Amino acid sequence: MSVLVDEETRVVVQGITGGEGRFHTEQMLDYGTNVVAGAVPGKGGQEVEGVPVYDTVEAAVEAEDADASVVFVPPAFAADALYEALDTALDLVVAITEGIPTQDMAGVKKRLGEVDTRLVGPNCPGVITPGEAKLGILPGDIFAAGDVGLVSRSGTLTYQVVDNLTARGLGQSTAVGIGGDPIIGTSFVDALSAFEDDPDTEAVVMCGEIGGEDEERAAEYVAAEMETPVVGFIAGRTAPPGKRMGHAGAIVSGSGTGTAESKISALNDAGVPVGDTPEEVAGTVADLLS
Repeated sequence: MSVLVDEETRVVVQGITGGEGRFHTEQMLDYGTNVVAGAVPGKGGQEVEGVPVYDTVEAAVEAEDADASVVFVPPAFAADALYEALDTALDLVVAITEGIPTQDMAGVKKRLGEVDTRLVGPNCPGVITPGEAKLGILPGDIFAAGDVGLVSRSGTLTYQVVDNLTARGLGQSTAVGIGGDPIIGTSFVDALSAFEDDPDTEAVVMCGEIGGEDEERAAEYVAAEMETPVVGFIAGRTAPPGKRMGHAGAIVSGSGTGTAESKISALNDAGVPVGDTPEEVAGTVADLLS
């Protein structure tokens, strides 16, 4: 069973006529994703890789019965693209765009509370159910179908862990890259809840990093709500205090939380083993499922 996307998911690509949108649409189609439409203002009537383009998301959803979108729109215009998607009947919106202003995302986050649509991202690699569908920029060839769920703030770390899992013969049910920005749509807790509800996900890998308190909140959720075993990894153990590292969200505030140590401690207290390396994470999952 999949989480969030499967072979039936009907996808609109927002920004399909741009360089990134066009390239990754081709990649998604090659993977087997059911991309049914593109949406770009003023570009209606065109085609990209045989996919019809509409002027609005609403027109694309109505014409092609779409239920998800993936956003490849430049940062200055991405919030408007997200508002447009949230004004439709889409179930899922995946925002790949990096660099959306935090103030813009604050407004989007408020709008999310008023609709039923799930947003994944922004600044994320996307979502993939191996062998069925991928929405985003994930390299499909390293994934294999299986029963290990994965949720991560980092795209690169996702790939490293998945490569190690696949090498051990541990396929994945779904992988969700939630993104590393300060304001995102889907949290660790949201993703963990989805995996907990999936009867075919036998274990979950959660890849976090320094900054914020999302991993500590996830640890509380695991301890209180989850029966599915979780294995963790925290990036940024050697980062100097107060130094911004990579993601906009990866900065430690000095409040006693947000450090690698505090996150690892919280996860350990919740019964979550935390690997020192992606390879060790894969080994721990293998031991759990053996």
